[in-house]
Amino acid sequence: MTTVFENPAALLGTEGTALGCSDWLQIEQQRIDLFAEATGDHQWIHVDPERAATGPFGKTIAHGYLTLSLANLFLPQLLQVNKVSMGVNYGCDKVRFPAPVPVGSRVRGCGEILAAEEVKGGVQVVVRVTIEVEGSDRPACVIDTISRFFP
Repeated sequence: MTTVFENPAALLGTEGTALGCSDWLQIEQQRIDLFAEATGDHQWIHVDPERAATGPFGKTIAHGYLTLSLANLFLPQLLQVNKVSMGVNYGCDKVRFPAPVPVGSRVRGCGEILAAEEVKGGVQVVVRVTIEVEGSDRPACVIDTISRFFP
């Protein structure tokens, strides 16, 4: 369920707020192949199911940067800020990839607000998004996203 803030100023003082988790998303080979095509990263562990079956993961795995990019899909499911003229991705800190995402697995993003502060013309919020792999005891990706919301 999305946590809704009435306006950017409502984010101030929300440090430590758990935002819950997004819906599950199944990672199919087609998504991995399209990401490889878009980025030029055609490493066999991602795009060659036959070879990957005998490799270290037993099947193809999603690119780490594909997993990271899913934060952009999950964030609107975690956090909604109303009465904004514009929201921008400002950057990210502390990206880690503790576990692989095997093809066919399901992932979701869970969020927590780490910081919120006023910036010129708006509010900047840091949300830690932990991308979980269903059935795994380690997350696939942990990223501190930085967004700015302008009224």
